[in-house]
Amino acid sequence: MTRLKEKYLKEVVPQLKEKFSYRNIMQVPRVEKIVLSIGLGEAIQNPKALEAAEKDLTTIAGQKPVVTKAKKSIASFKLRTGMPIGMMVTLRGVRMYDFLDKLINITLPRFRDFQGVLRTSFDSDGNYNLGMREQIVFPEIEYDKVDKIRGLQVTIVTTAKTSEESMSLLELLGMPFKGKSNG
Repeated sequence: MTRLKEKYLKEVVPQLKEKFSYRNIMQVPRVEKIVLSIGLGEAIQNPKALEAAEKDLTTIAGQKPVVTKAKKSIASFKLRTGMPIGMMVTLRGVRMYDFLDKLINITLPRFRDFQGVLRTSFDSDGNYNLGMREQIVFPEIEYDKVDKIRGLQVTIVTTAKTSEESMSLLELLGMPFKGKSNG
């Protein structure tokens, strides 16, 4: 069992159960999956961009990403339906907990002048979105072998019903939010 999952079961579940007065342990929110995605608008002109992004995303996530394709044509972008324009990978189980642990304890503190992540990046379903400007903050990525700096979207999908429950869950797991807790 991973370190973060153990922390979730032994520390986080009892605290959330008490804070939100859940009667059943199945009501306690948990992290369901983490989705990493890279948008590759440049893939229209440069097909090699897909290969480089796939290599980076595979290195970061530890599993092969799938190519996302355009849903509709946009003439001004020279984009046609079905053209590859991005990559995504969904992490669950052990890989998900390993990635979240690495994100919280290694990757985020590597940002220059890191103050914490925003508390406002929750959607109405209790999922958290984190945008990163560059993939090179991940320790696995070798700076010398990167062809281009690319942004990366990390979506943490939880079973929480509200953003307050989701924020409490992520905070107890160790997510460094900006400012002090309001809970």
